[in-house]
Amino acid sequence: EVQLVESVGAWVQAGGSLRLACAASGFPFDEYAIGWFRQAPGKEREVVSCISESDGSTTYGDSVKGRFTISSDNAKSTVYLQMNSLKPEDTAVYYCAAREIFLGYYNGPSYPCFPKSDYDYWGQGTQVTVSS
Repeated sequence: EVQLVESVGAWVQAGGSLRLACAASGFPFDEYAIGWFRQAPGKEREVVSCISESDGSTTYGDSVKGRFTISSDNAKSTVYLQMNSLKPEDTAVYYCAAREIFLGYYNGPSYPCFPKSDYDYWGQGTQVTVSS
């Protein structure tokens, strides 16, 4: 059974830090790209950060560059999102998602991120609330 399980979110004060984890199982982790997305009330789901498990490529959304860091532990099939200098506008439900990578093929301009509709698996989401 395929599973993506996000760690429990938290209520954090502005300026604080939080690390989210996404534990994957049921698929070959090193053949996938993992993305973190977030969705605030009334807004569309947006990309936060992505990492390719096959070549280690990473990318970040403009709003989190310099504050968030994505990393992975292949031995644990887990991807982490370290969030520093949190702002109230970071408040959202955070989701991780997995998308198979096809080596030797062009993976698009946003690699290792992909359009939301391209992802094969999604986690259930976890709430992060940042208070001012």
